[in-house]
Amino acid sequence: MITIQELTTQKELKQFVKFPFKLYKNNPYWVPPIISDELESFDKTKNPVFKHADARYFIALKNNEIVGRVAAIINNYEINNQNVKKMRFGWFDFIDDIEVSKMLLKKVEEIGVQHNLEFMEGPVGFSNLDKVGVLTEGFDHIGTMITWYNHTYYKDHFEKLGFKKEKEYLENKFPFKNVDPDFFLKASSLIKRRYQLKSLNFTNSKDIYPYVDKMFDLFNECYASLSSFVPISDIQKEYFKKKYISLINPEYIKFVVDNNDKMIAFSITMPSFSKALQKANGKLFPFGIFHLLKAKKNSKDIIFYLIGVHPNYHNKGVTAILFEDFYNTFKNKGIENCIRTPELADNTAIAAIWKNFNPVTHKKRCTYRKNI
Repeated sequence: MITIQELTTQKELKQFVKFPFKLYKNNPYWVPPIISDELESFDKTKNPVFKHADARYFIALKNNEIVGRVAAIINNYEINNQNVKKMRFGWFDFIDDIEVSKMLLKKVEEIGVQHNLEFMEGPVGFSNLDKVGVLTEGFDHIGTMITWYNHTYYKDHFEKLGFKKEKEYLENKFPFKNVDPDFFLKASSLIKRRYQLKSLNFTNSKDIYPYVDKMFDLFNECYASLSSFVPISDIQKEYFKKKYISLINPEYIKFVVDNNDKMIAFSITMPSFSKALQKANGKLFPFGIFHLLKAKKNSKDIIFYLIGVHPNYHNKGVTAILFEDFYNTFKNKGIENCIRTPELADNTAIAAIWKNFNPVTHKKRCTYRKNI
C-alpha cells in the first residue's frame, strides 16, 4: 500500500532532500546537492522567493520506506501579475512504480484545483534561476550542480499519466580547442570603438558586488520575452548575491558597459563542481568544502551559466567582447571543455551566439504539462 505524507519540519524535510541519495546511489552520472543548501532553499525565513511563492512537500511511502517525493509550488507573481494559472511542481523523484508517480502528481493536481488553477507543469523550481526539466536524452553524461538528473523511466511515467511535452531544453558543449580567436578578436575591437563600449574584468569578488544589481536588472530585461519568465525581485538579488558570487571565480564573470557605465552585456561562467559534489556526497564538512575549493581553482571544465545582451544591442556583435575576455582567461587557465546550461530549444537567438564554436547537443530535457 502506498501512502502520501506531507512534510513540514526541518527534520522531515531532510528526509525529502536525502531520498535521491538512495535512489541514485552508485550512479556515476547523478550529482548530489549539498544537503544544507537544499534545506535553506526550502526555508521560508531564508529564501526570499517565498515573498511571492508558496510550496508544500510530499513523500510517498511503501512498506514504511520513502519511494517518491514532490514539491508542489505556487508562484503568486506568475498567477496574479501574468495571469498564468499554473500549478508548478519540482524536486520530483520516484521509483519505477507508476502508482507512486501517479499518487504524487495527483496530490499536486488537488492543490491546483483548490487554488482554481488551470494546468500543472514540471519539473520546475520556484523561479527562472532554479533547476528545470526532466532529462529525456543524454543519461550517460554527468549532471551539473544546476540541473536535475533522473532515471530513463521518468519520461515514460509522464506520458502514461497523460502529460504532454510543454517546453524542450537543449544542453550543448564544445571543446575549448573549437574556439577560434580570429572569429571575434577583430570584431571585438571594432565594436568597442563603434559603440564606445568597454569590458570589465575582475580578480577580486568584492569588486564585482557594485555591479551585481545592474546585472540582475539587465537579466530581467533580456529574458522578459521568454515564456513564463518571472523577474528577479530586489530582495532576491541580495540573496543570490550573498549565496553565489563568492562561489564563482571572479575571473569568470564578465561585464560590458557603455561610456556612461551602463551595463549592456554580462556573462557568468563557473567551474564544473560535478566531480567535487560527488566526492562531497551532500556534506560540506569535514571534507566536502576542500573538494569544492579544489574544483573552483583547478577544474578544466567550465559551465556557461548566464549570458545576456541588452535588447538595444542585439545583432550588434557585442558577444564578441565577452568571448575575447573569456578566451584570454580560459587559455591562461588551461580550460578544456565548455558546457552550456539548459536553453530553450526555440531560443534561436541564443543558438546563434554559439554556432561558430560547433557545439554538440549532448542532453535534452523538457517540462511536461497537464490541464487540471
